[in-house]
Amino acid sequence: MVCWWVFSEIPMTWFIDAEIMEQKTIFRGSKSELWVGLPERFSLKSWKSHLYNHYFGSKKVRKTCWRKILFLWIVWWLACSFWIYWFMNSQAVEKRRETLASMCDERSRMLQDQFNVSMNHLQALAIMVSTFHHAKEPSAIDQMTFARYAERTTFERPLTSGVAYAVKVLHSEREQFEKQHGWTIKKMYSSKQSPGRENDEVPEIQEISPVAEEYAPVIFAQDSYNHVISLDMLTGKEDRENILRARESGKGVLTAPFPLVKSGRLGVILTYAVYNSELLPSATPEERIQAAIGYLGGIFDIEALVDKLLHQLACNQSIIVNVYDTTNEPISMYGSNETGGGIYHISALSFGDPVRQHEMHCRFKQKPPLPWLAITTSLGTLVIALLIGHIFYATVNRIAKVEDDYQEMMELKKRAEAADVAKSQFLATVSHEIRTPMNGVLGMLQMLMDTDLDITQQDYVRTAQASGKALVSLINEVLDQAKIESGKLELEAVSFDLRAVLDDILSLFYGKAQEKQLELAMYVSDQVPETLSGDPGRIRQIITNLIGNSIKFTEKGHIYLTVHLVEEVMNSLEVETQAQSTNTLSGFPVVDRRHSWERFKIFNQESATISSDQVNLIVTIEDTGVGIPLDAQSRVFTPFMQVGPSIARIHGGTGIGLSISKCLVGLMKGEIGFVSKPQVGSAFTFTAVLMRASASSGDYKSSEFQGMTALVVDQRPIRAKVTNYHLQRLGINAELTTSLGQVVPRIASGTLVVKMVLADNETWLKESNLWPHLISKLRSGGRTDIPKLFLLTNPTNSIKSNSPSTDEYDSTIIMKPLRASMLQVCLQRALGSGERDNLRNGGLACPSLRGLLHDKQVLVVDDNLVNLRVAAGALKKYGAGVTCVDSGKKAIVMLNPPHKFDACFMDIQMPEMDGFEATKRIREMETSLNDRIKHGEVALEACGYILHWHIPILAMTADVIQATYEECLRCGMDGYVSKPFEGEQLYREVARFLKATTKSSQ
Repeated sequence: MVCWWVFSEIPMTWFIDAEIMEQKTIFRGSKSELWVGLPERFSLKSWKSHLYNHYFGSKKVRKTCWRKILFLWIVWWLACSFWIYWFMNSQAVEKRRETLASMCDERSRMLQDQFNVSMNHLQALAIMVSTFHHAKEPSAIDQMTFARYAERTTFERPLTSGVAYAVKVLHSEREQFEKQHGWTIKKMYSSKQSPGRENDEVPEIQEISPVAEEYAPVIFAQDSYNHVISLDMLTGKEDRENILRARESGKGVLTAPFPLVKSGRLGVILTYAVYNSELLPSATPEERIQAAIGYLGGIFDIEALVDKLLHQLACNQSIIVNVYDTTNEPISMYGSNETGGGIYHISALSFGDPVRQHEMHCRFKQKPPLPWLAITTSLGTLVIALLIGHIFYATVNRIAKVEDDYQEMMELKKRAEAADVAKSQFLATVSHEIRTPMNGVLGMLQMLMDTDLDITQQDYVRTAQASGKALVSLINEVLDQAKIESGKLELEAVSFDLRAVLDDILSLFYGKAQEKQLELAMYVSDQVPETLSGDPGRIRQIITNLIGNSIKFTEKGHIYLTVHLVEEVMNSLEVETQAQSTNTLSGFPVVDRRHSWERFKIFNQESATISSDQVNLIVTIEDTGVGIPLDAQSRVFTPFMQVGPSIARIHGGTGIGLSISKCLVGLMKGEIGFVSKPQVGSAFTFTAVLMRASASSGDYKSSEFQGMTALVVDQRPIRAKVTNYHLQRLGINAELTTSLGQVVPRIASGTLVVKMVLADNETWLKESNLWPHLISKLRSGGRTDIPKLFLLTNPTNSIKSNSPSTDEYDSTIIMKPLRASMLQVCLQRALGSGERDNLRNGGLACPSLRGLLHDKQVLVVDDNLVNLRVAAGALKKYGAGVTCVDSGKKAIVMLNPPHKFDACFMDIQMPEMDGFEATKRIREMETSLNDRIKHGEVALEACGYILHWHIPILAMTADVIQATYEECLRCGMDGYVSKPFEGEQLYREVARFLKATTKSSQ
């Protein structure tokens, strides 16, 4: 069948292809060439060659034909294996059925034979009663004789529980009969009861049998049933029917099954009629009724009979036997009523009564065993067939595997290129959609900074602006993901102030630390240069991630950031290890941070070659959090792995932050490590290699603070050291003390002159009573230079009510964490120095940019009204005249030369007409006008005396990928300004095209 299918499919497809080949030939050659070559194409040799090349050596046959053949092969042998299993299993089932039938028939025959033996004994007893009772005058049998004989001959009827004899009495004979026997004929209580049945106890008082044509009172009974004597059997419904049928038929008649009195098991009554004379076999029912003189009944225990039979057989436990009376509805005479599954057999039983039907049902007690022979044979055949098919199919596929792999590689290459283009486009779109509203947010914040704000408002705006910038940085990181995957991520090399970056990071986490009442502080060694060259965004990302994790897992205590040179740590092992709990920032015990860098390679190198321009930083973030469990510390830097399954539910996060940090540290030629102890805390340390940069003047070292001396009162030396670090950044000398009482005599005597006193709130609450004493001494000595008091406190701490009022001594509260910019503003305001403009955090003015843009006419094109407002506000701040339009079509109208504009900031993604198309149209108009001017078709006066028109157009968009920048240059744009733009970036682009004016707006 498979071969027929293969050879039936091939010719049909070949003829189709032959038709295609014929059509091609018609178009390529003349008709004469076609008819000449036709017999040759259909020759046997060409047919075989085409069949081999087209079907047995191409990919088409492997994808279609051979797969169909393999499928048919599998289906065929699956059907064969199922047939083999069905055939062998059916043979085993048939053999089991025959065995069950043989065993069931054997038991039915034995049961029937033993029942017939008992029937013969009862028939003999009926003959004896007829002979010795009715044929003798007087009778030779009385109740005692009958009972004794029945009892002694019980062994001959082992399956009968009792016998009784009832005599036929006519109504005319009733009176004489009752006088003769000395009792009256009584009625049975229930028409449904008969002798020997359950609950057939006869009460002491019984009703007299009603008047009838004839009666059948019991005169003889076995001793166990002597209570039925004098009962009229014809008054019971079933007994009456049994007696009537017995005398009409002349044979033994059986009743329906009923429970026996003594055993409670099921049994039947067999009734024989006794006649006064020998009747012919051809006697009619009327003749038999007339000749009947009595009725003998015997009770059979069917359950005992079957039990005895089964015990006589050796395999009586192998099958389950049930005996049923099926005359009307099946009545169980032996066995349970439960019908099990599996095969069963029915054997007919004949107990001498042709009216009543009996059956024996047999089934196996145990479930049939699994047909292991059929299973193994069918499975073995299937496995062999599948192996043959697999070998054949693998051989066919192996022939052209190289070609398939090549085709697959080419297809994957095309898909990868398409996916790369789609991913770049997707990232560009997402970047634009996210950065566009962020441009409005940061722009409005910058405009807000130019208004009059108090210190708290400045801090809030500064923090919001830092957060927005961090979000923009995060967006840039997402856009760099493609470079990370390809291994082409490059770090920037720009000059930056590390201390200012760390200030911004502390401002970013100010709110979270306040919510959890954590002490947040930083310290940078004096040996770390003020200005470094590197990638500040990546350093910010690493430190932000580590501090964020520390705050997330710390509920009490502190988070302490320190920065040193690697050389400091290598030369001195005493650099703030803080192994003692008394010398920590918050007083809580901490881990030994030295263990976090003990495995770094740079510490194990005996002599490391370090350039004089290189700066090896070591940064440590220490916390007093819950720590990392020991069993989870090995997978801390594994991407998307959390410490435990409940971490994501409780604290959130993706588990990728530390992995990214490790990658960035590696790009900076550094290492990262940690030490953690559960319920104590953790310390993460990383190193980074940066370059020295030319030092710039400190923004915070104002001349107004130079030469000042401050007294720092803090009972914790580490905390006092942090305060001293920030004061030194402002140019203030600091005197450190752990108690105010130690320096009160020196201040009072004048040997120590301080301009200000900075006391930690925790220490102030303990020694606030010394401050009034010091003030009174200074005033009594005629001193007027009373030091200013500053209390350093966390936002959640409060001054206790029982301490002296701080307002009474003109004190100022400074909120932690300390930052140079915030500390500078607080000191200026408290000391009454500094200009109002300095209190604004808008940064220094930019005279260079103001000189470039002053009185310049700039056209801003953007479809977003917020971005228009932000861009216009930023440009107007530097003195430019700004005109705004919201579409590319309007920009074309406004920039149709001649026009008044000096520059144009053009958004790229706009509806109707994007920035690329608008720029192309503008360049076309400029080119056309320039050609006309060159050929003298247009007068110079009409063109504003400009020989060559070319307005600088700067792309202004949130899309910052390289592909977009290249597209900007191709369409004729002159530069690129990404949203949101800042002063330095704007200056770099504008300075390429515009010259500074002599006017100034300052």
